[in-house]
Amino acid sequence: MSGAERVTRWLAEIRASGSASLIARAAIALAGTVALLVPAVQSWNQLDAVPVVGVPLLVVCIVLPDSAPALVFIVLVALGWIVRAPAEVSVSVVITGIALVVVHLASAFAGQIPSYGQVSRRAVRRWLLPATVALLLGPVVAIAAALVRGAAVPGSLLVTVGALAAATAAIWFASGQSIGSD
Repeated sequence: MSGAERVTRWLAEIRASGSASLIARAAIALAGTVALLVPAVQSWNQLDAVPVVGVPLLVVCIVLPDSAPALVFIVLVALGWIVRAPAEVSVSVVITGIALVVVHLASAFAGQIPSYGQVSRRAVRRWLLPATVALLLGPVVAIAAALVRGAAVPGSLLVTVGALAAATAAIWFASGQSIGSD
């Protein structure tokens, strides 16, 4: 297949794209942009590699959401924050975390269907419930971690890990899974 044929096929797939695929890719683009911009406007010095490597990765995430660059993008932004950011939990940490969750969830959804595939409303609703639970639980877990950390409670790491495990279980069951499912 020549380059011109590949481009023609790719353009035909874009024209045939369903609204669910386009919305998921738009969510990846918006959330990825937020995840790159929020750390960039902070007062501390961000790693230079984050925007330089992050922007091309984000473009690849939008075009090919079922590929490894989505994971690499999330890890890059998280590591960039961990390496240089202050240790306290702040609003910007929560916003960046929520943006990364949206990138992850939208990439997972968009990666399940071809770009030209049509998705029923039932499938979108099945994905939307766990996504909403994840987005709502992110700030709750962050606030709980900040309160436990500020209170200097012994075993606060165990409390934080327990809160994350409970949030993961809530998302798992909200997606319609059960413990004995295949």
